[in-house]
Amino acid sequence: MKVLVAVKRVVDYNVKVRVKADGSDVDIDNVKMAMNPFDEIAVEEAVRLKEAGKVSEIIAVSLGSKKCEETLRTALAMGADRAIHVETDHKLEPLTVAKVLKKVAEKENPQLLFLGKQAIDNDANQTAQMLAALLNAPQATFAFKIDLSDNEVTVKREIDGGEETVALTFPAVISTDLRLNEPRFVKLPNIMAAKKKPLEKISPEDLGIDTMPRLQVLKVSEPKPRQAGVKLTDVVELVDKLRNEAKVI
Repeated sequence: MKVLVAVKRVVDYNVKVRVKADGSDVDIDNVKMAMNPFDEIAVEEAVRLKEAGKVSEIIAVSLGSKKCEETLRTALAMGADRAIHVETDHKLEPLTVAKVLKKVAEKENPQLLFLGKQAIDNDANQTAQMLAALLNAPQATFAFKIDLSDNEVTVKREIDGGEETVALTFPAVISTDLRLNEPRFVKLPNIMAAKKKPLEKISPEDLGIDTMPRLQVLKVSEPKPRQAGVKLTDVVELVDKLRNEAKVI
């Protein structure tokens, strides 16, 4: 069984994101970058399934600039067998990413496609759903437990009202949630070994995909500073402030 895992290079979640002075975008110059945490969980789950003897090959895919190679090498060090880098300097929107992944999936013919439920840079939470629609494949989003058999994959997923269990036939698209697992610490020997694993480079043009953006960002700004709290004496004063100052009741 073959698994395709999509990984994205984002600003490290420990870094405080700052906006450029002209308000055009987020400043990522000289900022620590890392694999998107939800994608890291997706890679870890694929590796665990391989270690359990249920998966034969793991292919990591990333879209973006040359620096995305670092993210792919991390996935290879975690246990992926090979990597595909769709290199482009364009800023990619979720639908474009889904179209590229569809073309890669048609070429590789995986039984499972793992994606993080969302990227922490745009929080779009769209790519997995769009990819499933384009492939006309069953999907399970927000997965926190995955059981794999020869004929189907059973997924327990987070929903607003609690939990839901779904059974999917192959090929299937699954997006991973935080509760699924805790990614392993990558050891130095694995990092060195990852340098020898195959990494294929292609371009969106090779796949016949137009990467020009359909959306225009007009302005990026930081949230307003949070005001200090106020200690109130009783419920009457609270209701008065909610009604007359906050105007929410």
